Amino acid sequence: QGPLVESGGGLVQPGESLRLSCVASDSRRSGYSKGWHRQAPGDQRPMVATITSGGHTNYADSVQGRFSISRDNAKNTIYLQMNNLKPEDTGVYYCSTGILVAGKYVPQDWGQGTQVTVSS
Repeated sequence: QGPLVESGGGLVQPGESLRLSCVASDSRRSGYSKGWHRQAPGDQRPMVATITSGGHTNYADSVQGRFSISRDNAKNTIYLQMNNLKPEDTGVYYCSTGILVAGKYVPQDWGQGTQVTVSS
């Protein structure tokens, strides 16, 4: 296993919810910012949500109000609660550990990804 391991993906219908989890095995990065990203086939891997060590969150416009990122530092785990899922949310979701450079989140480590499919 790598430094980050995601779980919780699956097949759901539009309007349903999923919660993704990501466990970090390297406690040395426990204070880093964390992020979730989505990659559709043939696409890049844009940011979905990020959270700093202090709990400040940032979301892509497409998921604002539907997704919620959180972290449990004691468990070295981050979560992505996804509500009211839409077909365009389909993709492989990756978690990352990152740093802020001039206020911009820059991923440093990646998980292996978990598939989320939203389809009726």
